[in-house]
Amino acid sequence: MKQYQDKYFKRAKKENYAARSVYKLKEMDKRFQIFRKGQTVLDLGAAPGSWTQFAGERVGKQGHVLGVDIQETKHSFPDNITFLQADVFSDSPELLEAIKPLAPFDVIISDMAPKTTGIKFADQAHSLELCERAFEVATKYLKKGGNFAVKIFEGGEINDFRNLIRPRFGKIKNFKPHSSRAESKELFIVALGFKGIDE
Repeated sequence: MKQYQDKYFKRAKKENYAARSVYKLKEMDKRFQIFRKGQTVLDLGAAPGSWTQFAGERVGKQGHVLGVDIQETKHSFPDNITFLQADVFSDSPELLEAIKPLAPFDVIISDMAPKTTGIKFADQAHSLELCERAFEVATKYLKKGGNFAVKIFEGGEINDFRNLIRPRFGKIKNFKPHSSRAESKELFIVALGFKGIDE
């Protein structure tokens, strides 16, 4: 699919980011201070890798980012980033081996989206399912006090998802980046201060 070519697309090319979506994460981080130096980050559905790149910049050489996607990426990454082509929901030996030295993670991010059908309610339902599965990963691998950011399609399901995760975080915010396309139905849920699963 031809990538939407606007000022963010051109800027991403110029700044050597894998995709224009990097600017959405930059906006989120500027607003909510999601990342800090030295952190470990898990990026779900990471291809082509722009979120992984930016997270790697923010955590620095002392931190590490693990990007996982069933699709490959042609982008190359510095030493503080590992990109693994795998199903993040599979618990494969390869995935668990990559996660083990880094978990629990300080931050888990997900820019995953379903393949859209054009049927609004079906697309929203599939988006919610991906968010719920990303949250399951977060409950397993997110450090107490950690941050979680996930993409969801706009609709009634947003409140359902917020209600699901609300008991587990100190603060939950909806965020629509300026760099999201005007016609896009995507929204991001930013959940800060993970309480763990015991409370």
